[in-house]
Amino acid sequence: MNILYFAWVRERIGLPREKVETSARTVLDLVEELRAREERYAVAFSDLSGLRVAVDQELADFDASLEGVREVAFFPPMTGG
Repeated sequence: MNILYFAWVRERIGLPREKVETSARTVLDLVEELRAREERYAVAFSDLSGLRVAVDQELADFDASLEGVREVAFFPPMTGG
């Protein structure tokens, strides 16, 4: 599965994207797997209220299923201007 990181999430993790093997069933399960990897992931995902997620380029909730998903993206809330 491809994982994309945007804005400050990318800065904290230090990668714009990565390919991961996962057994996660939901986005939240994936977040828990990532948090357990290293401190930089734990910091980036410490407050999920400040994050949004897209699953295969569609906005989703953290309880969204990952069955058949090819891409998950994490990013801060967007603002207009």
